[in-house]
Amino acid sequence: GCSLLGNVIEKAIDPTVSKEEYRDYLQAFTQSKTEENAVDELKQCFLQQSNETLANFEQMMQTIYNSIFCKIF
Repeated sequence: GCSLLGNVIEKAIDPTVSKEEYRDYLQAFTQSKTEENAVDELKQCFLQQSNETLANFEQMMQTIYNSIFCKIF
């Protein structure tokens, strides 16, 4: 699979990663204030979720990664 994408998702759902840390991690991919704001909004969505919801989301992502559709990557 794509480890970069996996890391981006892991950091998005990790409640110990702040919006500032997440924005810094994605700095190479954001070229405007609008894109930075979008990154902040994405991270904020995950920060507002319960630990149970975050765990369920992570489980769903692992199921997708391990599916036959992703095995070829």
